[in-house]
Amino acid sequence: MIARCLLLAILFLGCALPAQAHKASDSYLSLAVQGERIEGQWDIALRDLEMAVGLDADGDAAITWDEVRTRHEAIAAYALARLHLSSEGAACPLRVTGHLVDTHTDGAYAVLRLQGACAKPVAALGVDYGLLFDIDPQHKGLLRLTHGAATSTAIFAPDASSQMLQLAAPSRWRQFADYVRHGVWHIWIGFDHILFLVSLLLPAVLVRDGGHWRERETLRASIVDVLKIVTAFTLAHSLTLSLAALGALSLPSRLVESAIAASVMLAALNNLWPLAHRWRALVAFGFGLIHGFGFASVLADLGLPQGALVLSLVGFNVGVELGQLAIVAAFLPLAYLLRRGAFYRRVVLGGGSALIALLAMVWLAERALDLKLLA
Repeated sequence: MIARCLLLAILFLGCALPAQAHKASDSYLSLAVQGERIEGQWDIALRDLEMAVGLDADGDAAITWDEVRTRHEAIAAYALARLHLSSEGAACPLRVTGHLVDTHTDGAYAVLRLQGACAKPVAALGVDYGLLFDIDPQHKGLLRLTHGAATSTAIFAPDASSQMLQLAAPSRWRQFADYVRHGVWHIWIGFDHILFLVSLLLPAVLVRDGGHWRERETLRASIVDVLKIVTAFTLAHSLTLSLAALGALSLPSRLVESAIAASVMLAALNNLWPLAHRWRALVAFGFGLIHGFGFASVLADLGLPQGALVLSLVGFNVGVELGQLAIVAAFLPLAYLLRRGAFYRRVVLGGGSALIALLAMVWLAERALDLKLLA
């Protein structure tokens, strides 16, 4: 029964929501408050607007500027119906004053220029955010709020869609906690990152001896092996996450996403043909450098000022590590209990790795060749 549960968990990770192995859906909202006046802009991915209001008029899977321009009114109406600002209980009406298109690390975005006004100077701004939640419950809204020299951030999700933000003294602890939560969520919905980690963990309860697998004798030995892998992966992705989010390094999103898919595939294939079994920690470090660029994209796109970015970066990275540790804590004891016998070696390790490798091959083809193979 336990063996079946572990196998089903691997199958679920391999099959559930494969399209979401790409960067999660986010929008970027920047608001500046001065007295009773509010100005800002809202960047919303064209792929999300296509789902919401329809942009691809000719159905050729390529959204042009002319197609976006003809839907400006519909885009504005859809967005403004899902964003409401208030101060002291009174609404602060918003209007769209301009439309642009910009490119983020994961594709093209519609940019809505916003203006609004409250009845009197704002001390605390209430934000009620509901964009795309009815279509994509994993969508996040990332807000940067500025008031003079003060900057604060917030993350909106279905379970945190309404928030009251103080302008005078933004809470650094709340900002840090928000990004910890976002980091945990990001790793849990990042199926490619999870499957890479699982591919490295699957052999942790076994030892390669004379061309054959045998079970490890102690849980301590498995824990030490896992700690080496997780530590190497953490150091690597923390390094490139920091450098990329701070703007010191940059790689094209398509290259990063393709390389992440390739890393999942190679890690899984190494379980079937163990050419680098003894050096899995080194493999984790090498490919972790690439995964760090994937983690950084959401923070880099938000465009926070330096001080706020560092705090958000630390919180996000802590959240990623907590998410990883939760996966390890759930997986390792179960795998250790099942390590004896042919079932684990052939079905869980062999079958699970083959399934992961196959799915990663599909992701690699989709990302490298810009294809759509999975719904």
